[in-house]
Amino acid sequence: MEKEEGFIMQKTQLITSLLLILMGTIDCVTTIIGVGYSGASELNPVLAGIVSTNIGGFLIIKIAATAIIAFTYLFANRIIMKTENKATRSFKFSYRCIKVAYIGILAFMVIVVANNLIILLA
Repeated sequence: MEKEEGFIMQKTQLITSLLLILMGTIDCVTTIIGVGYSGASELNPVLAGIVSTNIGGFLIIKIAATAIIAFTYLFANRIIMKTENKATRSFKFSYRCIKVAYIGILAFMVIVVANNLIILLA
């Protein structure tokens, strides 16, 4: 039973990481379309100069950053789940922090993608 629960948890974590990568890709594509064809601008000051001068570089940086965040979540979960005593306060706190941070990132990406789509459709 424990192995089955572990498999379901791993599958859920993989799906949420892939969802984050998908959201990052949609953000990237809608940003390029908005900047290139709709007169929109990138609000991130670090990426603003890159998107208007080097779309390939922008794609690589944006997708790589999203993938690194998604895989960091997977690795953090894998590391913390190796803890023998999962009943400790420190384990529960760490596990909760990882989940809250990841939910926050996903919520942020939903807002970013919604904003991009609103700007493109306006």
